[in-house]
Amino acid sequence: MRCEEKGVLEECLAIQSVNIDGFARCCLVYLFFYIPVFANVVAFKDFHISPDGFFASLKQSPWVGFDNFKFLFASNDAWLITRNTLLYNIVFLAFNLFFAIAFAIIMSELRNKRLVKVYHTMSLLPYFLSWVVISYFVYAFLSPDKGIINQWITGMGGEGINWYADPKWWPFIFVFMNVWKSLGYNSIIYYASVVGIDQTYYEAAMVDGASKWQQIKNVTLPQLIPMISVLLILNIGGIFRADFGLFYQVPRNSGALYQVTSVLDTYIYNGLTATGDFGMTAAAGLYQSVVGALLLLTANLVVRKLEPDSALF
Repeated sequence: MRCEEKGVLEECLAIQSVNIDGFARCCLVYLFFYIPVFANVVAFKDFHISPDGFFASLKQSPWVGFDNFKFLFASNDAWLITRNTLLYNIVFLAFNLFFAIAFAIIMSELRNKRLVKVYHTMSLLPYFLSWVVISYFVYAFLSPDKGIINQWITGMGGEGINWYADPKWWPFIFVFMNVWKSLGYNSIIYYASVVGIDQTYYEAAMVDGASKWQQIKNVTLPQLIPMISVLLILNIGGIFRADFGLFYQVPRNSGALYQVTSVLDTYIYNGLTATGDFGMTAAAGLYQSVVGALLLLTANLVVRKLEPDSALF
């Protein structure tokens, strides 16, 4: 075979390989995303499980329209769970953004790379722990009888606190636990972005006599704005979804804390365990997804109007 023919053959095989890979990716996308989307029809049916399988259950269950959505909007707790979900997620976004960027900048300033690896590993460990495991650690500190904090308070002559019956402390506990668990994971991308900034900017700033804080303010933070914008847009898309483990496992589903621990996800779970209504839970999940998608598109539109280069799409 001549060299020219051999080169053409290799090029054709490469194109076929790319086409096959593209076809496989499309199949996976349809299999794991588009096809399951059709299951949202459960949200509009009085769904009952049939022994003949899912599709038979779907066919035999009667249509109820938007009646399943009334569980969320007609309930007396609709305002409470919506308020808690939104406010907690907004506070989480703000605190996680601040501490993740601060931690990434601090790590980038360390010259001992071995220490950087140690600190990153230590900050990442909580992320891989289940909230179930963490809830036992929290209980060891907050137990009304033998909790470490109550022992310290009584040892100082104070009166112990019944943490699982006093709701005023839990907003602060939730914020602290969320930041502590996600700090290492959230800071990884920011750390990579800070390390990737062209050092000539810092050299020029030092020539101009800029202090370390001025370098961070005028060089580091402006360079991070595109990454901050993209991650904020993605996080805003999930602002109607709460971390179920944090709000259910850590406070041990205490009824006395309902006013500050009830969010959409825990409310849906409690409703499912109490009624077994699959249609209601599917409606709530669809509601969260639709609102999240609308918020994501709106946030991206706003960012694109203000700073086109920082938009997600």
